[in-house]
Amino acid sequence: MISIETQKENGHDLLILRGEVDASNSVILDEAIQKLINDGSKSILVDGQGLEYISSAGLGVFMSYLEEFQERDIDLKIYSLTPRVYEVFKILGLDQLIPILPDKTAAF
Repeated sequence: MISIETQKENGHDLLILRGEVDASNSVILDEAIQKLINDGSKSILVDGQGLEYISSAGLGVFMSYLEEFQERDIDLKIYSLTPRVYEVFKILGLDQLIPILPDKTAAF
């Protein structure tokens, strides 16, 4: 089960993830990101502190937007991942494509 909350803070859009992102619910993450893009966001900060698990489907959602973010000049950063979830990003090399920061302060 995934819970996604969005907030605005200092000109950034925060996407606060809690729970697990897998094939059955990755569409919820996709819709949340698409809404931020449609609303004109230029900076999306993903709070991964409450993210317990992410599958390849969940990672695929982030990967599917990388080109669009670049074209639209949208800044994406992820912060506060647990070591276990960070390891998944690292294994797939996403830490080379998306800035992954230790905490919220570093992301701002």
